Amino acid sequence: MATAKKVSAIKNTPKHLLGIQNLSVLEAKEILTEAKSFIKLNRGSSKKLDILRGKTQINLFFEPSTRTQSSFDLAGKRLGADVMTMNMSNSALKKGETLIDTAMTLNAMHPDIIVIRHQDSGAPNLLSQKVNCTVINAGDGRREHPTQALLDALTIINRKDNIEGLKIAICGDILHSRVARSNIYLMNMLGAEVNVIAPKTLMPTGIDNLGVKSFTDMKKGLDGCDIVMMLRLQNERMQGSFLPSKREYYEFFGLTPEKLKFAKKDALLMHPGPMNRGVEIDTKLADDINVSLVKEQVELGVAVRMACLKLYCK
Repeated sequence: MATAKKVSAIKNTPKHLLGIQNLSVLEAKEILTEAKSFIKLNRGSSKKLDILRGKTQINLFFEPSTRTQSSFDLAGKRLGADVMTMNMSNSALKKGETLIDTAMTLNAMHPDIIVIRHQDSGAPNLLSQKVNCTVINAGDGRREHPTQALLDALTIINRKDNIEGLKIAICGDILHSRVARSNIYLMNMLGAEVNVIAPKTLMPTGIDNLGVKSFTDMKKGLDGCDIVMMLRLQNERMQGSFLPSKREYYEFFGLTPEKLKFAKKDALLMHPGPMNRGVEIDTKLADDINVSLVKEQVELGVAVRMACLKLYCK
C-alpha cells in the first residue's frame, strides 16, 4: 500500500513571510519541524547543501543588524544560494530614492528571495506587492520580527520539548518591541500562557487584548514562569522621557539572580540581543550556561532561517 505524500501547508499559501499573524498553526509548526532538521547539519563538519542552488538572495537591511543579517547570510549560503547583502548606508535611498523605486530596481535583477529589515512598520508588505519574488520580513518598525519569534520557539522546544502549557514572561520595553509582538502571537498560538512585564511608560495601551496578562511588578509577573524573555531597551525608538534613569530601570526591571527566583526553580532565560548588560540583565546571569539560552538562540537562528528560505523560496 502506497504511503500518502506529505502535503506542505506553506507551499499552498502566499510565498511571503511577513509576520506571525499571517501564519496558521500548521505553517508555524512546519517551519519549526523543518528547522529541527538543520540543527544537526549546522553542528557537523560539512554544512553545505544545494537546495537553493541557482537561486539569488538579496539581504536588504535598512537598520543595523549583527545576528539577523549574518544568520540570513549564512543560512542562504549553506543552502547553496547566491547571496548579496546590500549596504543601505551607501544606497540610492540616501540620494532620495523611495522604497518603491528600490523595489523596482531590484525586481529588474530577477532575485528569488529578498530579506528586508526596515525602520518603518509595513515596509516588507509594501515591498512584497512590488516584486515578483519571495519577501521575508527580518523586522519592520514596531510591528513584527517573525523569524526571531520562530527561533525563540525552537530554542524553547529544544530544551523543554514543547511549548504548550508553559508559562512565559516577556519583560522590558514592550511598547517599542517587534520581538515582543511576534512572540506574543506565536507563543499564544502554540499554547503557552504569556505574561508581559514593563513599567507603565513602556506598556502598550490595550496589550491585554492580545491574550496576555500584564504586570508592572517583576515579582508578580515572574511567579511560576518556565521561561523569562528579557527585551532590549529600544533607545533609538524612544522620543521623550520614558525612564527616570537606566540605574532605576535595572533596580526594578533588570533581571538579576534574586528576581529570577520569583520564577520556577528550573526557569530559563532568553534575550534576543544585543544585550545592555547591567541595564536589562545581570552579566553573570546572562553568561550562566545553566540558565541562559542566549547562545542557543543565536545558533538556532541559523537553522530557523534556513528553514524559512527553503520553504518560502518557490
